[in-house]
Amino acid sequence: MATKIRLQRHGKKGKPFYHVVVADARAPRDGKFIERLGSYNPNTNPATIVLDFDKALDWMNKGAQPTDTARAILSYKGVLYKKHLQGGVKKGAFDEAKADELFAQWLEGKEAKIESKKSGLAQTKEEAKKAALAAEAKKSAEKAAAIAAKNTPAAEEAPVEEAEAEAPASEETEG
Repeated sequence: MATKIRLQRHGKKGKPFYHVVVADARAPRDGKFIERLGSYNPNTNPATIVLDFDKALDWMNKGAQPTDTARAILSYKGVLYKKHLQGGVKKGAFDEAKADELFAQWLEGKEAKIESKKSGLAQTKEEAKKAALAAEAKKSAEKAAAIAAKNTPAAEEAPVEEAEAEAPASEETEG
């Protein structure tokens, strides 16, 4: 029986939520499945992925073929890399300890990348909040100035009108 590791869609329209499952290749997308490996929520930033690493690796070793999106998820979590390292151990390229060391090193780098993205997103959100607050303060100051100008007595407006009246007269004499 050909098995696939694929996504099973749940959630409402416009808000998808997926279960990562192992299913017979002939079964419908949201139909019968053999085992549930985890979940994938693309609505969050970064996307939330919960995966049973050992089960996924076991099914990959048994020959289950992942779909394109499932392959990306398994790669992101390191299942494909771990399988690759196990293949190297079987071929005698290096021993199990070296494979574990390489995987731990890869995992640390991956976690650092994820943390930097989360902190970058938080920083961007904070900067956007500060910019919006500054724009709002500027707008309210402009409104206050406009109201203050509107409420000033007419005596202050008279010199402005006189200055405007004098400016065109001086231009006519030059011509």
